[in-house]
Amino acid sequence: QVQLLESGGGSVQTGGSLRLSCAASTDSFRRLCMTWFRQAPGKEREGVATLYTGDRSTGYAASVQGRFIISQDNAENTLYLQMNRLKPEDTAIYYCAAVSCRSWPGSSWSLRPTNFLFWGQGTQVTVSS
Repeated sequence: QVQLLESGGGSVQTGGSLRLSCAASTDSFRRLCMTWFRQAPGKEREGVATLYTGDRSTGYAASVQGRFIISQDNAENTLYLQMNRLKPEDTAIYYCAAVSCRSWPGSSWSLRPTNFLFWGQGTQVTVSS
């Protein structure tokens, strides 16, 4: 069982930055695939950044590549998403999700929401023009 708690959302202007945090309550933090998903009104949930905590392998959706950085802090059992050069189209509820992984399964697998078992409650990010 993994409990996830996101924080760090808010409102920012175009070009600004935000950092999201996801605190994980688990004894198995170093054997997780963890992904940041987002869902805008009327749109499907999409994976934006993913990481395997075992070896820190990462992957990104094309829409955020070069702007967002996913990282982990093993001491704090926390996943981060640094979001830079934000755009209005980044406005969404951002969710942290996790599933047990023995190895890095690749971005295609890890950016798919149906593969994830544990979810946080979400945090709103709003980018104004």
